Amino acid sequence: MTKRVLFLCTGNACRSQMAEGWLKALGGDRFEVFSAGIEAHGKNPRAIAIMREAGVDISHQASEKLDPELLKTIDLLITVCGHADANCPDAPASCEKQHWPFDDPARAAGSETAITAEFRRVRDQIRSRIEAFIQAE
Repeated sequence: MTKRVLFLCTGNACRSQMAEGWLKALGGDRFEVFSAGIEAHGKNPRAIAIMREAGVDISHQASEKLDPELLKTIDLLITVCGHADANCPDAPASCEKQHWPFDDPARAAGSETAITAEFRRVRDQIRSRIEAFIQAE
């Protein structure tokens, strides 16, 4: 049976987008994967570029606000930031909830090199967590 997984963050711009892309790329047909935000801020161009650099195209994914109807159909809800974890609507009892906190690379400051390095660091952390999740399933 396919497991329906939803990644939730504040704006559905970076972390949840990367997590969706990784699970789709690495999880095969074992998962139906979605991402959403408490709000929809639009996709971060750096997140798209840094994922493309790793061979995963997330440019076609939409930045969407959480749909309460979708939430009713999810098997696993994973929040990837503290704000989303604290402000997440109640999930149905049938939905497992996990919190995987990741730093927000969009808050990185400094040179373009430093910002890019932070996006890579978070991207790779998300990939590692997704790989461990897939192995455990």
